[in-house]
Amino acid sequence: MLNIKEIVRVTKDFIRIVPDLAVKPPSVEEPISLASILEATVSEHSDRNMIIFEGRELSWGEFNALTNQCAHALIARGISRGDAVAVIMENRIEFLTTVFALQKIGAIAGLINNSLAGPQLQHCIQVAGSKMCLVGEEVYDNFAAIRPQLGLADSAILWVADGSEGVCPEGSENFLSNVAEYPTTNLPDTATILAGDTALYIFTSGTTGMPKAAKITHRRWISGGYPAGKVGLLAKPTDRFYLCLPLFHGTGFICGLGAILYSGASMFLRRKFSASEFWLDAQQYQTTCFIYVGELCRYLLAQPVCDAEMDNPLERVFGNGLRPDIWLQFKGRFAIDRVCEFYGSSEGNVGFVNALNKDKTMGMTASTVILVQYDVDSDEIVRDAQGKMIQVKKGTPGLLLGEIDERFKFDGYTNSEASEAKILRDVIKPGDAWFNTGDLVMQIDVGFAMGLKHYQFVDRVGDTFRWRSENVSTNEVGEILNANVQVELANVFGVDVPAAEGKAGMVSLSLKAGRVFDVEEFSAYVRQHLPSFAQPVFVRIQSEASTTGTFKLVKGELRKQAYHLPEVSEDIYVMPPRGDAYQRLDEAYYQTILAGTAGF
Repeated sequence: MLNIKEIVRVTKDFIRIVPDLAVKPPSVEEPISLASILEATVSEHSDRNMIIFEGRELSWGEFNALTNQCAHALIARGISRGDAVAVIMENRIEFLTTVFALQKIGAIAGLINNSLAGPQLQHCIQVAGSKMCLVGEEVYDNFAAIRPQLGLADSAILWVADGSEGVCPEGSENFLSNVAEYPTTNLPDTATILAGDTALYIFTSGTTGMPKAAKITHRRWISGGYPAGKVGLLAKPTDRFYLCLPLFHGTGFICGLGAILYSGASMFLRRKFSASEFWLDAQQYQTTCFIYVGELCRYLLAQPVCDAEMDNPLERVFGNGLRPDIWLQFKGRFAIDRVCEFYGSSEGNVGFVNALNKDKTMGMTASTVILVQYDVDSDEIVRDAQGKMIQVKKGTPGLLLGEIDERFKFDGYTNSEASEAKILRDVIKPGDAWFNTGDLVMQIDVGFAMGLKHYQFVDRVGDTFRWRSENVSTNEVGEILNANVQVELANVFGVDVPAAEGKAGMVSLSLKAGRVFDVEEFSAYVRQHLPSFAQPVFVRIQSEASTTGTFKLVKGELRKQAYHLPEVSEDIYVMPPRGDAYQRLDEAYYQTILAGTAGF
């Protein structure tokens, strides 16, 4: 029986968001950009608070003035329209002012994961074609280790102080030392930057090789930022956002920052998430909106009930990865009125948003999408006798494909071969093109929804899994582990862990002839060569690698057996949470993992 109150609520929500749902992204030739949107917001809200960070506050006008000074300083150092500049910093005001300074110029900001080191860091800087590097004091040691391999002159290394006590390393320039000498005025050329111009490179782990640089045009940023604020969060100037997601990621920079810019709201910016301090922050700074990933929601639920969470000011949250099994608990415990889950990727052309505030759904889409049958064990699309893909029925998981057309473009990566690998052609009719998301999704029933189809995320497929809010490429991790002196072949895959979001990394190792596993050496190697999120949690030692007749690594059976001691006869090792070395997995610790009390 239809619930009249729910019908009224959904109808009101639908009427409220219809004008914004109807807004089309700008054409590629339209003169609009991140910088021009910033300047438009500043013109309306110049004196309003824009950002609070570690005791420092800036108004919209003050932020814009500082950004302009950075832009003039970068121009004086040779940066011009179309140049790419790597930005490697933690969340802080200087990250935002330097990135938006590049936007004022029409340059491209390469937003690089600040936890990367070694070959991965070098690769990201180089694949972006970086003319200069803006490197934060807090991450400079990792940069210094690969600096000789970059081939950049000293003048191309701009060191960005983190506070006032740091000493600029030899061979670098202290970028902030004389920024105050430059004009605070807007740059005239900003108005000529086009929506189709590339604004950012956001790096994403693909199914093979090193991270790929996804090209984010101004148009694409607008296509994510506008609906996040207007349709998802219904944001207004009086709101204050809690933003602690890394700004080198699309969720933080496109959705979170986009919603803030379009609404003229303010933000409380934090370097990193802290579950124990979250509600204290929320109360102190009266944050009304939170940009989340599902793992953060789980961490908050795992915390003991505290006084600060009672009568908290949070009203609306926007993000992705909130699993159905904790959705209602999260919403109920913290009295959240609106959970706006979305679906999208930095490089993809498909976007979903839970605009009608339905439970346990990533919402609806304006894109043309289909869900096709996928065989997870063989890791391939299922086809009929004629070789055609088979669309699944409602309630059945299928591989999500999004049609590529003039409205929903696929801008691709800096690497054209990697871009083409994500496209499926002649799917429905000759000549069509579809973006392969690599995700299993299903259409679900959410009750009264104005006849709009709603969907739920199920899982990732293939050689990429998600852990600690990061995409992990199994092939990339495998290539790095294969270089270890002990390893003959590394087979990497993701496994489920109770009470943990995403999938934990696991590797099955076959060792070189005559080798006995040296756990200390392997632990040190993993710490040195892989960022924390990509380090395998579990290690299984196999006498021979599991491969097909054509030497393709077999993962299906290994995934099923995972780290389960009753099903595996070989030794298994585990890296405990916050540990720095692998230890043999014994029955006692195995039981804590199964019980969800191991702390993952």
